[in-house]
Amino acid sequence: MRKIIALAMITLDGVMQAPGGPQEDTSGGFEYGGWVAPFGDESYSKAMEKQMEPSDILLGRKTFDLFESYWPANAANWPGINEVTKYVLSTSRKDSQWENSVFLKDTADIQNLKNSEGDDIKVWGGANMIQFLLKNDLVDELWLKIHPLLLGKGKKLFDEGAVPTSFVLTDHTITSTGVIIANYKRSEPVSTGTIGG
Repeated sequence: MRKIIALAMITLDGVMQAPGGPQEDTSGGFEYGGWVAPFGDESYSKAMEKQMEPSDILLGRKTFDLFESYWPANAANWPGINEVTKYVLSTSRKDSQWENSVFLKDTADIQNLKNSEGDDIKVWGGANMIQFLLKNDLVDELWLKIHPLLLGKGKKLFDEGAVPTSFVLTDHTITSTGVIIANYKRSEPVSTGTIGG
């Protein structure tokens, strides 16, 4: 069985909208596109290099549209991105000129992909996509880059409807700019108790 690893750049209040640039996603009047840029340092760059090592990826349709318009011509900045399989969950698209793009229709297709042979699958961005996977209990690991700022509005990583799940920290780094890079994997079911009891 293949693991599904969801990666996200988020703020302290959970916003993940348009981290890469001002025009990335202005929906809802979002004004802070590119909020990740001031936080780069050597530790951040090394973490990104590791996370961008070649693996099959799973994307929502909107994120795929962004990737498709940029990465084929800029693959030197993400070695292997053209060669790996890009799985795309979409009800509106069925094909692409970008090599190795495969379109999925529903949860069953993702479950079948998860049950297939192969390497782990990384989910890059897309609040709706990650929320969908969390609601359908399909996320095995979360790789988060938590940035020390509040934006107050914007698309968020976590929303109502996620299946209650415990995670355990497997790796972490704190950058010189205060970003917490933390990897979590699924653990035991959620347990409760009384403090001091």
